[in-house]
Amino acid sequence: MSEECLFCRIVSGEIPGDVVHESDTTLAFRDIEPQAPTHVLVVPKVHLPTIAALGAAEPGLLADLVAAADAVAEQEGLGSGYRLVFNTGPDAQQSVLHVHGHVIGGRSMGWPPG
Repeated sequence: MSEECLFCRIVSGEIPGDVVHESDTTLAFRDIEPQAPTHVLVVPKVHLPTIAALGAAEPGLLADLVAAADAVAEQEGLGSGYRLVFNTGPDAQQSVLHVHGHVIGGRSMGWPPG
């Protein structure tokens, strides 16, 4: 856990989050600035900065993260489709350096996003 990391503080319960799913290795909570009717963040409970770092360090945990995202999508009724987005690094607008996937849906997800 990183004491400065917002998501680590949510995982530890120090900061409240609107938790919608939890497993032994992951936590999912609603985004405070949703970009769609459903916008949930899925994070590993351990601190790793990016999806690339997670894949290199703990590929099994990467699989857990994707499974948790799928469980959230099912729970949230996104059977007609959803987007799973991982922003990686400052040029991709990753604002919190704790790997997190955005489960986004509840409306048509045209391309380009916006």
